[in-house]
Amino acid sequence: MVQSGVFGTKLPNIASHEGSGTVVAIGDQVKEFKKEDRVMCGIPMHPCGACKDCLGPETQRQYCTKISHAGVTTDGCFAEYVVVDSRHSAKLPDAVTFETAAPLACAGCTIWKGVLASELKSGEWLALVGSGGGLGHLGIQFAKALGLQVIGIDARDEGLELSRQTGADVVIDARKGKEHVKEEVFKVTNGEGADATVNISDHETAAATACAVTKMHGLMVQIAQVRTGPDFTSSTTLPLMPSCQPDNVSVPFPELIFRDIRIHGSLLCSQEEAKRMLDTVAKHKISVRTNPVHGLKELPKLIDLAHSGKMSGKGICIVDEEQIKKENDLGASQ
Repeated sequence: MVQSGVFGTKLPNIASHEGSGTVVAIGDQVKEFKKEDRVMCGIPMHPCGACKDCLGPETQRQYCTKISHAGVTTDGCFAEYVVVDSRHSAKLPDAVTFETAAPLACAGCTIWKGVLASELKSGEWLALVGSGGGLGHLGIQFAKALGLQVIGIDARDEGLELSRQTGADVVIDARKGKEHVKEEVFKVTNGEGADATVNISDHETAAATACAVTKMHGLMVQIAQVRTGPDFTSSTTLPLMPSCQPDNVSVPFPELIFRDIRIHGSLLCSQEEAKRMLDTVAKHKISVRTNPVHGLKELPKLIDLAHSGKMSGKGICIVDEEQIKKENDLGASQ
């Protein structure tokens, strides 16, 4: 979307809005960080501090319309050094590695917020449509850590397998059609449907499926944004590609009116929610399936893998091997 101009980014621009690293310098107004702190980089940068969102509840400040974003409207994390905003960054627990933390900066914060937005209690059923991707496999683990029962729904062999491996209680193949998926969900939920559903897929029928498997008066949380799959042509020359953000979220009329399904959109979690997420990752030993490359020169390989549709989990680039070695002395192991 950056390349195709959706965000109005002035190119060239350093990519990657997800990162982790060690603080080497701080601004004179920064209070809660110091040099040598290990951090997960925040995406939002320079909120205006004066709008209703900035002055409102802590959980909505990331919606400031005058904000910029690392790797989207300003230079990002595919670099040896990156400037980030302390108001949206978070310290890493000693147990959490840089390799786990980097994908959490966006994927983790996005799906964590989606799971929180479901407002479910321990023991209730959460369905995830698109459960076997970079966000989905984290969502399964987050939901299980919060005591929820999880239904994973995916349409790829790799996604179905990853859903099983990361702990989904029930895994359903979406390729068998909406009615089959609905039947299987209702079968395991005493004929009621999932208490809430998070839609992570941007497929044109995904939102309809997500509503169909949700119980009457239940909540569907929509967080999907962009597809990275086999529709893209693999290339190491980074071609200009069209946006794959869905223009519309399509839901059948009866779901809204006759079944009273509520739909809630969700973006990123707040700084305090991100801290809680990292503590949950440390406590429950949540893992991120990663596909690492070593050094910035290896990025074309990562791009090819992402565009192939065969990536299982998240792609990461390890820029500084020395940092990885140092964190081993801290006991970081997950």
